[in-house]
Amino acid sequence: MECCESAVSSLSWALVLGGPFYLLRQTRTHTPYGRYRAPRSRCCPARLAWFLQEAPALLLPLMLLLLPGEQGGRAGGRTGGTLLICTFMLHYFHRSCIYALRTRGQPVPLDIVLFAAVFCALNGFLQAHSLLHCTVYPQDALTQARMAVGLLLFLFGMTVNIHSDNILRKLRRPGETVYRIPHGGLFEFVSGANFLGEILEWIGFAVAAGSFPAFAFAFFTVCSIGPRACHHHRDYLKRFEDYPRCRRAIVPFLL
Repeated sequence: MECCESAVSSLSWALVLGGPFYLLRQTRTHTPYGRYRAPRSRCCPARLAWFLQEAPALLLPLMLLLLPGEQGGRAGGRTGGTLLICTFMLHYFHRSCIYALRTRGQPVPLDIVLFAAVFCALNGFLQAHSLLHCTVYPQDALTQARMAVGLLLFLFGMTVNIHSDNILRKLRRPGETVYRIPHGGLFEFVSGANFLGEILEWIGFAVAAGSFPAFAFAFFTVCSIGPRACHHHRDYLKRFEDYPRCRRAIVPFLL
């Protein structure tokens, strides 16, 4: 158990320390997928890629949750931890099963798929093991304001994320790779409405969980996809002369 708790601590610190480095890298170059993909890179079809890279974050927590004896854990009763694990898996069920089937995105470079799959596997273990064994929740956890506020923020963020993805998907007909200006929802305020939704999800999850691994993941999410929203914003401004100048990149009215 001490070995596992050491791994949880190490992985959490890796997210916290790696976040700023990844953010710095993102300010200097684009992650090469989507509109920034290199023309001759070896790729995986978008639907298969999204399934392969996101599924580990669904399957590993599910396996840990169903293992015999896991429900006993340190967090007596497990109700709070189990609910949070299911909340975490809800996002990745949508990503790996629903979004993956519906996406009209471009092929994803194989190295990006591999990196994302490894990250999702490690983070899935980190969050699930932390909630099962390293975080103690009181019996009345579900009635506490922090849990309620966090879960509501998670659900709001997930709603924004799904709604924004649907707007983007409808901008293209099957087989198209063109880019058009998105309208509706939070796209009226920011260019990266889908990214903002996901950031809100994981901030809400961290508030509800109240654990270091959850906050580490939320912090890394901000560092990794926040800059991508800024890249998209600059690309929209360069690509479209009539792009709404009142929009911001990721934070309405500010950034």
